[in-house]
Amino acid sequence: MKARILILGCLLGAVVLFIDHGYSETESKADTLSSEIGIVSIQKIFQDSKRGSKYRAEAFTEQQRVKADLEELGRQVEAGEAGLRALKAGSSDYMAQVKELLEKRANYLARQELYKQLMELTDQLWTKQLYQDILRVTGEVAKEKHLKLVLREDAIDFSETNITELGLAMRTHKLLYSGGCLDITDEVIAQLDAED
Repeated sequence: MKARILILGCLLGAVVLFIDHGYSETESKADTLSSEIGIVSIQKIFQDSKRGSKYRAEAFTEQQRVKADLEELGRQVEAGEAGLRALKAGSSDYMAQVKELLEKRANYLARQELYKQLMELTDQLWTKQLYQDILRVTGEVAKEKHLKLVLREDAIDFSETNITELGLAMRTHKLLYSGGCLDITDEVIAQLDAED
């Protein structure tokens, strides 16, 4: 009976040691895995980098210039409309004023469309270039830190999205949790800022 209890006690002790060792090994593997994975917030880089701040300031200045230019053209159209009311319909002066007014309206509408397309193209090219630089710098920082994988981690702003934007954000938002992963966003920002 004592031998059985002794054998049972030894087996129970061996099982406890085996489970404890397996748990420690799993925990160690999890720690190693999380230390090989990094995360980066693209939103934070666009928001906090010097390049992002500089671009937003330049874009604002350009938008103000465009707005002033369009307001001036709008005032010219309004002045032409007011001058047209003072002329006798069908007269040669009236017809000349109509022609000038139509040209000003066409110029105003063409400039509106031109500025819109130029701003969209400028935004697209700037965003593309910064994103390519983010990818390059992220790779460099990841190599320095011996990371095997870097994931994008950006928060969804639920307060400002409509249902379409919310659905798109939920479909494209892949990283749900990143506890224990190394956040290298600040290092990426610092390196991008150092390049400018």
